[in-house]
Amino acid sequence: MSDTSDPESVVKRDDEVTYEPVEAAEGLSKGVLLDEFDGAPNFAMRRFELAPDAAVPRHTNAVEHEQYVLAGEYVVGIGDEEHTVSAGDALLIPAGVEHWYRNERDEPGAFICAVPNGDDTIELVE
Repeated sequence: MSDTSDPESVVKRDDEVTYEPVEAAEGLSKGVLLDEFDGAPNFAMRRFELAPDAAVPRHTNAVEHEQYVLAGEYVVGIGDEEHTVSAGDALLIPAGVEHWYRNERDEPGAFICAVPNGDDTIELVE
């Protein structure tokens, strides 16, 4: 991790980002765009892709999530409400609030997700 008292600028190219499947959600992949290992002192920015017919189970996170939808249309459950989102929509999912995703479309959905750096506890909700 770099010295956060005097952060340096970073340009990370698309071909430098590795996408990996997310264990708890078949059909969801994640690429870390920037985080503390790149010198970002406060936030991690990740890009997720939700495959057609994929679903992410109901879960909570210990940290808040800010998301921006890049592509596709999919359903996001936040608490007791369902929201159909598409490119250009932004979401705030507060820490500790149950949420989940479902892509019922034939096209993948993609979104940017920013979270505070540091530990995050993810708990699946039965």
